[in-house]
Amino acid sequence: MADDIRDARFWRTVPLEEMTTAQWESLCDGCGRCCLVKLEDEDTGQIHATDVACRLFDIEACRCTNYGQRRTLMQGCMDIKTFSPGQFAWLPETCAYRLLFEGKPLYGWHPLISGNSYSVQAAGVSMSGRAISPEGLSEEEIIARIIDPDESGAEI
Repeated sequence: MADDIRDARFWRTVPLEEMTTAQWESLCDGCGRCCLVKLEDEDTGQIHATDVACRLFDIEACRCTNYGQRRTLMQGCMDIKTFSPGQFAWLPETCAYRLLFEGKPLYGWHPLISGNSYSVQAAGVSMSGRAISPEGLSEEEIIARIIDPDESGAEI
């Protein structure tokens, strides 16, 4: 583990835009919620998540199968480092990047605090085993799968 990650609670003192790559990547709790297909309401601009995963998402491992090339392979894959202030609202309310952007603390189940990557699943935040593959789904079927990922019953 890199020294800059071992620095206790770096996220409290280092602004997002000044974090090293290792610090930035360690903020991801691995919930998989940013890898869900999202739909934007054309009338209101509101973003709705579905329980349909990106085709690169490994549903059981809750990880991208080609993280290094994801933005090349998947049109619309988010690059949080380039987000404008308004785009952070696209992230789940539990997301460390959004929380820190909004000046809020990380939840106790976040692996950087708990010291345990399984704490995300134990808290009910992870999409591991809860998302579905997009294969064979029509646009109408995807629309019918809209969920509220922040109402997962997570202990936050």
